[in-house]
Amino acid sequence: MQEKNEMASNKNPKKTNLLDHHSIKHLLDESVTEIVTSKGYPEDVRMSNLRLLMGTFIIVIALFAQFYNKKFPENRNFLIGCIAERLIVYPILCIVKTKGSFVSTGLAITSKLPRFSDMYTLIIASADPQSISAKPPVEFTKSVTKWFTKDGVLVEGLFWKDVEGLINDYEKETKKSK
Repeated sequence: MQEKNEMASNKNPKKTNLLDHHSIKHLLDESVTEIVTSKGYPEDVRMSNLRLLMGTFIIVIALFAQFYNKKFPENRNFLIGCIAERLIVYPILCIVKTKGSFVSTGLAITSKLPRFSDMYTLIIASADPQSISAKPPVEFTKSVTKWFTKDGVLVEGLFWKDVEGLINDYEKETKKSK
């Protein structure tokens, strides 16, 4: 574990704009994916492919809205539909989903960073909650100020420690009772 943390700190530092909560969440989510895969959980790339497909779909809708025949007051319902699709569908995807095995269901990991808040919530759950080997979900909520310097550089060692601790908590959980 120490070696992985040292490897992470030897790379280029990960930096973000501390005034942009989307870029903070994106950087943390990418780091979570890196940590989970380094712990031996193979990523199920179907989720990534779905996110790419949805992103492409959203771009097509945006282009269609840009060149729509009607001007603003008349295309109001269409624009509301475009915005609703973006706000409702895209955020419900988990940040990383891992493949299961004969003894494990794999992981479904989601995160939340509400607007105007510094509290980041990371949730680890079973990728197949109906499975007999599914474990109850675990989560933590912590301030992102703990993981970033004042210049916006992610202190990876602290973040890795917190995420690995949550993964270990999930692995220690007993199977849920049916």
